[in-house]
Amino acid sequence: MPPNKLCFGPAGVPRTTPSPGGTLKGIARVKELGLDSMELEFVHGVRMKPAMAKQVNQARLEHDVGLTAHGPYYINLNSLEEDKIKASVERILATGRIAHLCGAESFTFHAAFYMKKDPGMVFKQVLTQLQSIRDTLDSESNPITIRPELTGKATQWGSLEELLNLSCEIEGVLPCIDFAHLHARNGGKYNTSEEFEDVLAQMEAALGRAALDNLHIHLAGIEYSDKGERKHLDLQDSDMNYIELMQALKDFDVKGYLVCESPNQEDDALLLKQTYNGL
Repeated sequence: MPPNKLCFGPAGVPRTTPSPGGTLKGIARVKELGLDSMELEFVHGVRMKPAMAKQVNQARLEHDVGLTAHGPYYINLNSLEEDKIKASVERILATGRIAHLCGAESFTFHAAFYMKKDPGMVFKQVLTQLQSIRDTLDSESNPITIRPELTGKATQWGSLEELLNLSCEIEGVLPCIDFAHLHARNGGKYNTSEEFEDVLAQMEAALGRAALDNLHIHLAGIEYSDKGERKHLDLQDSDMNYIELMQALKDFDVKGYLVCESPNQEDDALLLKQTYNGL
């Protein structure tokens, strides 16, 4: 079940986790820090074994820490090579399976690149592949929510409009809204109260109030050019207007998970939580 509040946490094991670290100690450290959640990072491949995943689930329950997951970077459902599409599908499925065993609510990934194809054709390709992935997980009684991520460059499939349209088509698929990527993808736009509120209003109009009660958000400071995202920054080293974003999230009374992807991930996650609670 989605949380009944907005949960804040880092992308991956906190940097301040005692050495030797690992996921189990990371979950405990999240709790010590006063944060609510942690994103499991499978960005370089899904290597966790089912036995460890079950231990992660136990730790999650013991410490009352919510979990999400991020799939491998090596995914392109619109590859020009069929074997790479099949490998991408398998990586998404592997993430969904292990994340579910860990007790994660949802998992995200960067779905595709346009590869100079017509965006409408790419949309159909991504839709077909994600419907098949959803059907496979459903056949395995795996209800984890599939969350293609809002991407940070115009060459990457995953605009806000595309994600909302896709989510309308497939039950069990919802967006991961990366507000830093949205800001970078659009040349510095989407950085005011009105624009943040517009995003949330668009989500509610397209997907219903339930979508705002079950959000998966990414946020960091971000450096960008006219081509989009360049790299993540700490919030206070960037132009990301995180205070007004926290106000918009509070005004809309959203619930779910806010994952901080700043380099200084746990400090910025705490900054966001404290800012949100102080409004």
